[in-house]
Amino acid sequence: MKSLLVLPVLFAVALSSYNKEKELDWWETTIFYQIYPRSFKDSNGDGIGDINGITENLEYLKELGIGATWLSPIFKSPMYDFGYDIADFYAIQEEYGTIEDFENLMAKAKELDIKIVLDFVPNHTSNESVWFEEALRGHEKYFDYFIWEDGVVDENGVMHPPTNWVSALRKSAWEYREEVGKYYLHQFVIGQPDLNYRNPDVVEEMKNVIRFWLEKGVADDPDNYDYLNHIYTKDLDETIEMVFQWREVFDDFKEKDGLSRVMMTEAYTTPKMAMKYYGNRDRKGAQMPFNFALISDVNGDSSAAEIKYALDSFLTFKPIDEHANWVAGNHDVSRVASRFSPELVDGINMITLLMPGIGVTYMGEEIGMVDGYVSWEDTVDPGGCNTDDPINYWITSRDPQRTPFQWSADKNAGFSVGNKTWLPVAADFENLNVEVQRVTEKSHLNIYKALAALRNDKIFRYSRYESVAYNEGVFAFRRWYNKKAYIVVINFRQEAYTIDLTYFENVNKKVQVLISSIQSPKNSWEVLQADKVEILGSESLVLKVLF
Repeated sequence: MKSLLVLPVLFAVALSSYNKEKELDWWETTIFYQIYPRSFKDSNGDGIGDINGITENLEYLKELGIGATWLSPIFKSPMYDFGYDIADFYAIQEEYGTIEDFENLMAKAKELDIKIVLDFVPNHTSNESVWFEEALRGHEKYFDYFIWEDGVVDENGVMHPPTNWVSALRKSAWEYREEVGKYYLHQFVIGQPDLNYRNPDVVEEMKNVIRFWLEKGVADDPDNYDYLNHIYTKDLDETIEMVFQWREVFDDFKEKDGLSRVMMTEAYTTPKMAMKYYGNRDRKGAQMPFNFALISDVNGDSSAAEIKYALDSFLTFKPIDEHANWVAGNHDVSRVASRFSPELVDGINMITLLMPGIGVTYMGEEIGMVDGYVSWEDTVDPGGCNTDDPINYWITSRDPQRTPFQWSADKNAGFSVGNKTWLPVAADFENLNVEVQRVTEKSHLNIYKALAALRNDKIFRYSRYESVAYNEGVFAFRRWYNKKAYIVVINFRQEAYTIDLTYFENVNKKVQVLISSIQSPKNSWEVLQADKVEILGSESLVLKVLF
């Protein structure tokens, strides 16, 4: 039964995405900024972020240097999994706003030249969708939209689920419905029945959903998979085939209006397997199969060699004519400041924005937000609630990384004027917020802006790349193009080291500090001897090579 759904230390890897300058499409050079709408900005005081809150703050994204914003699901939903259980792919969830609000968002984004990305979740729908309700009534067409199996009766006459499969959010992946006398498959919460992609009607239905939103002016449409690590539901050729077919829909729209749409696919898998989502010589797939190396493979305890291996692996496996991408956080994983350390926030942002390829930032990473504390009583995420454990629920809950965005030191961190927010605001918001960091010369926010501006230099679009792990703590990489070069140095340990940057070819005498992390005492434009650069504990630097 199936459902669709080298030793790194002291050895440099030299890679090049381009051997000559060419005109690049908008998505090849921009920074993508992920917004979890429920937590970004509440415009009406109900404690829940909404579309108008995003519209009112698009200038903030422009200030950061963002060119595209990716919105987690805003479609109509009963909210058992906060929007990932979609009841109507053609409508907006009422607490987020209306179609008119969305159209206003699109208009404002167009004025600011910011592309809007919608999170399309094709794996499943909601058990409150019209499709599922019709299936329970015996409507043959919609019954075949889902995956049904008979139960297994044991020797005592007790019926059990068809298999021992467990959902991603705990407990059985099968749920029995008396109306039809069968179990349906749900790889996530009970309210998210998987769709049957072996049914041509489902395939066409989901293509129509994509067409509907592309016609609304959406420039992108990420395909969110979040697959289980099960051999019957993950990395199937049929899954890749669906990506190819969706790419064809995107390309059809480009032929009509000339605007490129970019498909981003989310699959937690090996680098080798992720490469299949790019497609091949005959058929194109996703332009951006998400690279989760910085999420799945490394953390604050990782050595410089492990960091190098994780980053270089994706570059090694990817097709030579495709782009890498760098993602350090999202709404499902602990924040960078908590997973690595607050001191390494700037260093990780240097990696995501200055490595070769496309940068993706989860909201709040630019100011170093940390995971908030959410008590058992306030926990709403199914990942935590389904544990039925008021002591250890926090281990699997995703609420801490979804706490409201910290705009200011005002009530509710400036997120909402309401008396209660859907999740409590993190305790550190009075000092850690956008308003404070805007006026602090050396802050995570201003360092992020400097990195985004530096990224516009063509060296970060066309240059070569090589990296080295100097020792247990220090990872460095060089980007160079023609007679210009930059070196990024990040110390993942609290111990200080003195390193020799002349290890890199054509780095001879001096380097100049352009950007330094907030705890670094080094000043911009300070000149250092390249053969004996002292790197303090948790310090990160962007250096310009002086020839």
